[in-house]
This record gives sequence, C-alpha cells and structure tokens, in this order.
Amino acid sequence: MTPDAIPAEAELILPAPAKLNLMLHILGRRDDGYHELQTLFQFLDHGDELGFRRREDGVIRLHSEIDGVPHDSNLIVRAAKQLQQQSGTGLGADIWLRKRLPMGGGIGGGSSDAATTLLGLDHLWGLGCSEDRLAALGLSLGADVPVFVRGRAAFAEGVGEKLTPVELPEPWFLVAVPQVLVSTAEVFSDPELTRDTPPIKVRSLLEGGGRNDCQPVVEKRYSAVRNALILLNKFVPTRLTGTGACVFGSFPNRDDADKVARQLPATLPSFVAQGANVSMLHRKLQELARK
Repeated sequence: MTPDAIPAEAELILPAPAKLNLMLHILGRRDDGYHELQTLFQFLDHGDELGFRRREDGVIRLHSEIDGVPHDSNLIVRAAKQLQQQSGTGLGADIWLRKRLPMGGGIGGGSSDAATTLLGLDHLWGLGCSEDRLAALGLSLGADVPVFVRGRAAFAEGVGEKLTPVELPEPWFLVAVPQVLVSTAEVFSDPELTRDTPPIKVRSLLEGGGRNDCQPVVEKRYSAVRNALILLNKFVPTRLTGTGACVFGSFPNRDDADKVARQLPATLPSFVAQGANVSMLHRKLQELARK
C-alpha cells in the first residue's frame, strides 16, 4: 500500500474535485480588507480523495500528513471540528487523504478537501444538515469552500460567496502545474493589481467575456508561471486559474488535450480532465442517496 492510499477500514470514500476559475475580475477593495470580485467556477473530474471512518469517542484524527501543515491547522481537521461543534455531536472520525492536487495551485485543493469533509461527515454522522448551513460553515473556513459544498458551476460575486449556478460547456482542459507555490496574500496586496474592473453581467460573461486580473501580477512575480503561459499559449489560448500557479487551456476532446500534454517538458507536470457543471462529489453523494 502506498503511504497516501486509503485503507480498507475507511467506511466512506469521497472525491474532492479540482476547480478552475475561468475568469476572475477584481472590482475593488472593501473596508474589511477583502476584495470585491466576480469569478466563474467550473469543476474538473480530477481531484483528491478522502476516506472516513466513524469514531464513537469524539476524536478527530487525520492520518495523512502534509509537509509543513500541522495536524490541527489542516483545513480538513478544522472543518471536521467546526461541524462537530456546531452540530453538538459526540461522534468523531478517522480521516485519510489521498493528495493529487498541488498546494497553492489555484485549483482549490484545500477548500475542496474541507467541503468534502463537511459533506462526508454530515453523511457519516447522520446529521442531516442543510446545504445552506454547510455552505455557511464552509465560508468561515475559506471563501472558495461554499462553491465546493454546493457542487454546481457558478458565477460568484462578493468575496466569492454569492453564487449563481450556471450551465457551461464541458470541454476538456489541459492544466499545467508550474513547480512554484504562489502566495495569494502577496498577489492581493501587490500595488500593481488591477482593482477597478467594471462589474460584468453573467449573460455577457457566458458569451465569452472576461479575463484574470491576477495574471499580470503573478506573471511578474513568478517566472515559472510566466514561462508556462508562454509555452502553452503556442498550442492553445491559456489563462491562469485563481491566483495560480496552475494555467489551463481548453480543447473540444480528450485526444487533442492529450496530444499537447505529451509535448510539454518533464519539468512542467500537467494533467488532462473534463470540465463538469456538477461536481464529482455531488454525483457520488447522489449515488449513495439512491442506495
């Protein structure tokens, strides 16, 4: 068994899918220091995987270590403890993580893991919490967590918490992963960051508008991201997701995406995945509900 495989004693195994920000506009800075933004989220059929086993003693134990992240600081553990406290349950859980998504990649790894933990433990502990309640809990853990809790492609406003579900095409994406950890805080505090993009209506966005306002700042600060964008742009129009570091281009089918992936150097890891308007997590939970 590889160290990150989920053992047989896990009672429930659920995916924690990646997401892409297909665009990201920053409209201004708010009095509380956060930024007012507009973004378009779509899920990928690729991600981390979490295993859960119920404990009767109330202990929350994450068995998978992540370098540089203390056990109690991990978003998975924080999400489990928040749900435990808010629901008043005396139950606990053993949790295992199979990590596939890069940290600091802008594709939602930590936020998605937290959302899968909230939905997975709600199911395992038999709490019956509403999606609204779990999304509110998720927002206290991070601005991107609610979109994973709700599990539908969405146009997001505010700090990312006001979500309007959207139906988008579901192309295949090639996602390149520059080997660098981008600091979101540094990007958002950069004086050169565009902070005055006019608001856009969701309809005009779906007709093909939009860009990523963080991209010029990230390109300036991180040469590995800039080089990945230059390289991938030779094959397909390419954009940064979130604050990066991952960059992506879309293709009408898997073969075309695979063909370009094979031409990338070994120093630039990548993966191919299909866009999804309903997340893998929600498809799995719907399947469990039918059983």
